[in-house]
Amino acid sequence: MEQGAARERATEDPSPPHGDPARDPEGPARVPEQTRGAGRPAGSARRRSDGAPGEHAHGGPDSPGAPPAPAEAPFSLPAPAAGPRVVRHSVRGQILDALRTALVGGELVPGEVYSAPALGERFGVSATPVREAMQRLAVEGAVEVVPNRGFRVTERTPRELAELAEVRALIEVPVMLRLARTVPAARWAELRPVAEATSTAAARGDRAHYAEADRAFHRAVLSLAGNEQLLTVADDLHRRSQWPLISAPVVRHGVLVADAAEHTALLDALIAQDLTVVESLVREHFTGLNP
Repeated sequence: MEQGAARERATEDPSPPHGDPARDPEGPARVPEQTRGAGRPAGSARRRSDGAPGEHAHGGPDSPGAPPAPAEAPFSLPAPAAGPRVVRHSVRGQILDALRTALVGGELVPGEVYSAPALGERFGVSATPVREAMQRLAVEGAVEVVPNRGFRVTERTPRELAELAEVRALIEVPVMLRLARTVPAARWAELRPVAEATSTAAARGDRAHYAEADRAFHRAVLSLAGNEQLLTVADDLHRRSQWPLISAPVVRHGVLVADAAEHTALLDALIAQDLTVVESLVREHFTGLNP
């Protein structure tokens, strides 16, 4: 009788005794608040509710004697005294922009090898965002990886430059000829401020800003074709042909001014639908900066 009653009670209440992880189908009992983190290795970082890395469990900002964490700051900008930390991808993006500017400005010399830690010291950040940005530049063809040393700035041979100019012409000439036949003159007139931006940068001799303005003009023209893949491919080829050219000593002030003037002349030919002049200008423009 007693054994049968016990079996009936077990059937009516199948839940295991509280705190027995071996019999609890929902997992082990909750760990008391004061014991949480006891098994975490020393030095492991907690994560705040906003997703940002928190302070170490044994050395938070309020702990006496805890060393302050080094703040990462973009190149040429002072680190903020207070406020939220810059997230990793933003730091990498700012370093990437700084490296591109250094490339076209001639601060990073073709053929020279630069290490990520050394550039990190120069930019006031750790080596990690520099290395990530350099890997992106390697994909773009601006630098190449040198194992155990760093990154070498690419040196283009005359043949490579000629090949890049040929490929750009194969892509952009037919597109611009088609656009010259189909795009209204008013749309081309809207691009004059973009062309003037290249002239302004060239007149100042500002090679870095000229490089950006030059790409912006070509993107603006090609965007009228409505093909995103075309823009991606054309911009990649433009960067590859631009890195050693703008920073090369042979690219003087007068060469930049003449190159910028071709943008305005191209707009005039597109407005007039003069296909012969359009094709000639585009082909010459791609080789105009070649040494």
